Amino acid sequence: MSLSLPNAISKYFTISNGADIVDIKHCFTTDAIVLDEGKTYQGHEAIEAWQRTAQSEFDYSVEPIEVFTEGDRVIVTSNVVGNFPGSPVVLKHAFGLVDDKIRILEIV
Repeated sequence: MSLSLPNAISKYFTISNGADIVDIKHCFTTDAIVLDEGKTYQGHEAIEAWQRTAQSEFDYSVEPIEVFTEGDRVIVTSNVVGNFPGSPVVLKHAFGLVDDKIRILEIV
């Protein structure tokens, strides 16, 4: 399914699916925050390390299947399939954008 996503969010999912992680700086603000599995990652270096760790531990793919706006956030529901325990899972990604970049990402 092809969804219309803001450019930064589209880039984020491209990176999540194996594109070069160094491009993370093109979709997140310098002070961006990611909240995932009870942990917080702030700034490009921490977010890049978080992505590298996730991609080194498991092979997976993320397919956005639904998008809607809730207040000032863009909510993307995604199907995540891979070789991790519990696969496949459906996750919600709540994105807060500033100047066409991701300022906050909460994954639940």
